[in-house]
Amino acid sequence: MAVEIRDGKKILRTPVSAEDLKDIHIGDIIYLTGDLTTCRDVAHRRVVEEGREIPVDVRDAAILHAGPIIRPLDEDHYQMVSVGPTTSMRMEKFEYEFVKRTGVRVILGKGGMKENTQRACEEFGAIHCVFPAGNAVVAATEVEEIVEAQWKDLGMPETLWHCHVKEFGPLIVSIDSYGRNYFEEKKVEYNRKKDDQVALISKQVGFIK
Repeated sequence: MAVEIRDGKKILRTPVSAEDLKDIHIGDIIYLTGDLTTCRDVAHRRVVEEGREIPVDVRDAAILHAGPIIRPLDEDHYQMVSVGPTTSMRMEKFEYEFVKRTGVRVILGKGGMKENTQRACEEFGAIHCVFPAGNAVVAATEVEEIVEAQWKDLGMPETLWHCHVKEFGPLIVSIDSYGRNYFEEKKVEYNRKKDDQVALISKQVGFIK
């Protein structure tokens, strides 16, 4: 079973299918157990613009928009020191084609994304989630093992670090497999309310000269 509830946590375990994501909606808080690969700008560009095959199988698994700090232990063995998410919007222009070509199901990062990612999530059955910023060291403790490193020529931040993680999170679902976008919907709600709130605040602080 890819989705289970344990100790009040909704845990998503790879491999993940589109069917597994049907009961996960924007605003949900989930945790990830299984395969997670860090994947940033240059790796996306290689796959989408250069047409290169990604050397880590991320189909039905997860990627993390992050440039981690890694400690080498010995040949081909590494320790995760820090793995803070980077701004997902940097990958927005690539994400539709990236999801289409790789079959990734779960995309993790920082901040929201827009139409390309929404369309990919709805069309191919995927989700985008936000890992809370400022918790890079905590996130590293949830990495059980670094299984392999690919495209090391890109340098530490851009290398594909394929990891096994356990209850990686909390992750806030920002785009679900129905194409709903939590950040964009909240913007609409905020803009609808802001004029009344600004008027109220201005009245309350009007005595300040």
